[in-house]
Amino acid sequence: MSSMTGMNTGTARGGIKVDGTMLVLVASIVLLGLIMVGSASINMSSKESGQPFGYLEKQLVLVLFGIVGATLVFMVPIARLEKLAFPLMLIAAAMLVLVLIPGLGMRINGASRWLRLPGFSFQVSEAARVLTLIYIAWYCVRFEDELRKGPAAFARAMGLLGLLSAFLLAEPDFGAATVLMVTGFALLFLAGTQLRWVLAALGLGALGMCGLVLTSGYRLRRLKTFLDPWADPLKDGFQLTQSLIAIGRGEWFGVGLGASVQKLFYLPEAHNDFLFAVLAEELGLAGVLVTIALFLALAWRVLLLSRRAHQSGLKFHGYLAAGFGLWLGVQAFVNMGVNMGVLPTKGLTLPLMSYGRSSLIVSLCWIGIIMRVHHEVASGGRGPSRERYA
Repeated sequence: MSSMTGMNTGTARGGIKVDGTMLVLVASIVLLGLIMVGSASINMSSKESGQPFGYLEKQLVLVLFGIVGATLVFMVPIARLEKLAFPLMLIAAAMLVLVLIPGLGMRINGASRWLRLPGFSFQVSEAARVLTLIYIAWYCVRFEDELRKGPAAFARAMGLLGLLSAFLLAEPDFGAATVLMVTGFALLFLAGTQLRWVLAALGLGALGMCGLVLTSGYRLRRLKTFLDPWADPLKDGFQLTQSLIAIGRGEWFGVGLGASVQKLFYLPEAHNDFLFAVLAEELGLAGVLVTIALFLALAWRVLLLSRRAHQSGLKFHGYLAAGFGLWLGVQAFVNMGVNMGVLPTKGLTLPLMSYGRSSLIVSLCWIGIIMRVHHEVASGGRGPSRERYA
C-alpha cells in the first residue's frame, strides 16, 4: 500500500490512486457551502415553497450528481481528453452560440445564459470554460516552442479566447468572459510566452475592457456604483451596500450561524453570488479566514500537482491541473472581491460553495479530471522527480 501522506495516497501499486489531502480540502469547502446555503436560503425557501431547507435539499442532490459526474470523468484517460481537445473546443463554441438563439436559450433578468433542455436548464458558460481550457492546455503542449519564440502562436490563442469571450459578452456574461480570458492568458504565460508579448496583451486587454465599460450603459452604471455604492443605496448600490453591511456586522466571530439579518430579504442572491457576505456576517473574520485558507490550500495543492506532472514529463496533465488551479483562484478571488466591494459586481458564484446547478456539477466534474491527473502522474510519471510532496 502506498503512503497515506503526500501525493501518492491511494491503493496498492497498479490500483486507483487519489490525493487524500485534496479530497479533504474539496469535501471541507463543499460541506461549508452546504451549511451556508442552508442558512442563507432558509427564509427565502420558506416563503417560496413552505420548505425551509428546500434549497439545501436541492444542493445536496446537486452534490450527489456532481460526485457521480466526477466518478465518470475520472474513468476517462487523460490521453483521450488530449486527443479530443479540438472537438471539445468546437462543442464549447457551439454551446455559446446556441444559447443566443431565441427558443433555445433562456432569457432571465435580461441575460441569455441558459440552454433549455428537456426537464431542466443548463448554464453553458460553466461547461464551455472547462472545454476551452482543455483545448488551451493542449495548445500549450502542441505549440510550446512557438510560444517561446515569437508572438504568432500567442496571438492565435488569444484570438480564440477573445472570440469565445465575445460570445459570453453577447449573453451578456462579463464575469465569465473575464475569468476565461485571465485563466487562458495565465496558462499561455506559464507555457513560456515572452514577457514583452504578455505586457503588450495586458495593455490591449486593459484598453478593451475600458472600451467595453464606456460603451455599455449598464456596465458604466456598475462601475459608478462600485466607486460609490452609497450614492444610490436603495437602487443601483443596493446589492453592494447590503453586502458591506453584512460583512461589517460579522466583526471578529460573527453573529452566529443562522442569525444573519441581511439574508432576510435585504441581500439579493444571498445563497448564490453573495453567499460569502452571509458567511462573513454569521461566522465573522474567523470564518472568512478559514474559507480563504481552504481555497488557497486547494489551489496550491493543484498547482503542486501541475509542477509534479511537468517534472514527470506529462505536460498536458500539468497544464490541465494548472488551468483548474488558476480558474479556482481567479473565480474565488473575484467572487470574494465583489462581496467586499473590492471589484465591480459580476454574476459569478463562489466555486464549490454557492447554490447553482451548472456551477457545482461542472466544478465537481473538473475535480474528477484533476483526480485522474493525479492518478496517472502517481501511477506512470516519468522523469527526474518521483518523490512525494506534503
